[in-house]
Amino acid sequence: MASYGSLVPSPGMSNDPNNQQGQPASRRTTITVATGAAAGLLAGLLVAAFSFTLPIEEVSLLPAGSAATQVVVHLLVATALGAAIGYAVPCRPRGHAAVATGGTLTALLWWLVGPLTIVPLLTGTSPTWSAEDAAERFPNLVAALLFGSLTGLIVAVMTGLLGREVSPVHNDRPAEKLTKVVILGGGFGGVAAAKRLEESQPHRLGLDVTLVSASNSLLFTPMLAEVAGSALEPQHISSPVRASIPRTNFVRAAVSSIDADAKVIHLSGSPTEQLSYDHLVLGLGSVPHFRDLPGVEENSFTLKSLDDAVRLRNHVIGRLEQADVTTDPIERQRLLTFAVAGGGFAGTETVAELFDLAHSTLRYYPRVPIGELRFVLVHSGQRILPEIGPELADYALEKLRGRGIEFHLGVRVASATADTLTLNDGTAIHNDTFVWTAGNRPNPLLAGLKCEHGGNGGIIAQPTMAVEGLDGVWALGDNASIPDPFSEDGYYPPTAQHALRQGKVLADNIVATVTGRPPKSFKFKAIGILVALGHRTAVAEVRGIRFSGIVAWLFWRSVYLSKLPGLEQKARVLFDWTLDLFFPRDITLTDNAIIETPPAKPPTESPKKFPTESNVR
Repeated sequence: MASYGSLVPSPGMSNDPNNQQGQPASRRTTITVATGAAAGLLAGLLVAAFSFTLPIEEVSLLPAGSAATQVVVHLLVATALGAAIGYAVPCRPRGHAAVATGGTLTALLWWLVGPLTIVPLLTGTSPTWSAEDAAERFPNLVAALLFGSLTGLIVAVMTGLLGREVSPVHNDRPAEKLTKVVILGGGFGGVAAAKRLEESQPHRLGLDVTLVSASNSLLFTPMLAEVAGSALEPQHISSPVRASIPRTNFVRAAVSSIDADAKVIHLSGSPTEQLSYDHLVLGLGSVPHFRDLPGVEENSFTLKSLDDAVRLRNHVIGRLEQADVTTDPIERQRLLTFAVAGGGFAGTETVAELFDLAHSTLRYYPRVPIGELRFVLVHSGQRILPEIGPELADYALEKLRGRGIEFHLGVRVASATADTLTLNDGTAIHNDTFVWTAGNRPNPLLAGLKCEHGGNGGIIAQPTMAVEGLDGVWALGDNASIPDPFSEDGYYPPTAQHALRQGKVLADNIVATVTGRPPKSFKFKAIGILVALGHRTAVAEVRGIRFSGIVAWLFWRSVYLSKLPGLEQKARVLFDWTLDLFFPRDITLTDNAIIETPPAKPPTESPKKFPTESNVR
């Protein structure tokens, strides 16, 4: 078995890469924010000296304010942005260029949010995000970029002078005396647990933390539908796991088996064949569940990974390419029919994004009649989006139906072939694109563990997330059914907002167990639910408050943008969204393989009456 050194700081050193003195987290945050604020103030003075204006000089509620007022506002905003840069941009040894880039991206983000969005609202007008508005505020953009880069450089210099840059240092503690914590899965829960353990100063506790994942990136799955719809670039919604948890050992490998009796993990796809553990965290996520329906797994697309999203995007664009040169109306009808199974979050957002992709790019396909595009959603319930209240669900259904999306409610998929989707009521939908989002199940590896399992195959965990009957084993996220005192269903749902918080509490409980303290139960009441419906429309339910339309859409984007891991990813996604406001979606195929399509079988159902142009635009 390969041995891994513990990449944790030596005694007296904090886990925070911006700190070398082992200060408490609150004090480190105060120092970081203060450093950034000072750097922002200095950069603001330098920008003012060059006769530029900060991006939001209009923030003053006095439209005819004096020059002195504008200077005061300029410096206040500069200080606030500097504090944000100091807090959000990590400072690494010899990483001045990276910090300057981070500052530039932060300033770009502010320019998009401030002058293009906040200022119009403050002046009583609605933001349009038009090219004219952007051109009018171009001088603000120049000032913002200069300010951001200067602030980043000043933060890097001040951090270096304060002696708070550190390099990873191997722990001198003998390996046999370390408590080995192995986290399986690089999703929200697993990475959150690893981050929390890094904050707990594991060198003092004698912890050796290793995270195992088949992917070296942390994927922000709520935005997968936008990748499939070509609204976002694939790499922009993922960030390297190593960058998120620099003090944690990372092993890129697949887990082949778990021996809970011997406390050993067997791996494949890596020189490391096995890992031993004292504490094991199960965060392996879920896989599609096709319910043994004939032909569904072989003839459907799923949406669980970046590869899935990119494959679906290329397939849809490829179908438009083929339809543009197909003269057979029956074959063209099949090519232009896109079916989605599942009316939950994933299915609803997917059908909306595919609809927007096809209609925004139809200008490039002059021989594809708009009325022949057909989008179908199949859902077993009587209404879509069962996770939200009926009022918002009805609003979503009305909006999507109004665009021309066809719904089959109260029925299930019975089988699928390469060209036909059959429902349990006998309906046959002839199509060439079928997306399955109607079921997931926990990773099948869990089935071999000798513990109590729920109906979906997940592990029944205690409120502390410990697994009863398995020494040192913990479970979270999709892998665990954790009792929820706030829910009538009994268990917490497998959502990102729950997994993130479960990871933190689980890590605290491991530390408590190691130090001889009792672990705490996980308790969290969901903040809200957000669902994007395309066409700059969404529905939202936050702490019992329900709203919809463009306000919900802006709120959806703001919340998800804030949750993206890493400042760079935030800036890239915001840039993609800005381009999407002004330009049609990209139809460049990243896989140029020519797909031979077999002749379609004659349909057994009468031709459908397709939506007209008037009700889909």
